[in-house]
Amino acid sequence: MSMQCVTKLAVGLHRDESGQDLIEYALIAALIALGSVLGMNAVANAINTAFNVISKKLSNAVS
Repeated sequence: MSMQCVTKLAVGLHRDESGQDLIEYALIAALIALGSVLGMNAVANAINTAFNVISKKLSNAVS
């Protein structure tokens, strides 16, 4: 292959953005997953606190 063919091939590969969309969607999915995990952790802590409060109130009411 001549140098001109190699240059054209390199330029063509540099301009090819066909896989870029897949990477962007994967990054967005990873960000959503991370946000969901952090959000569920906060919700779980709030529910745990609420059940502890209810448990203490029931224990005090029964005794």
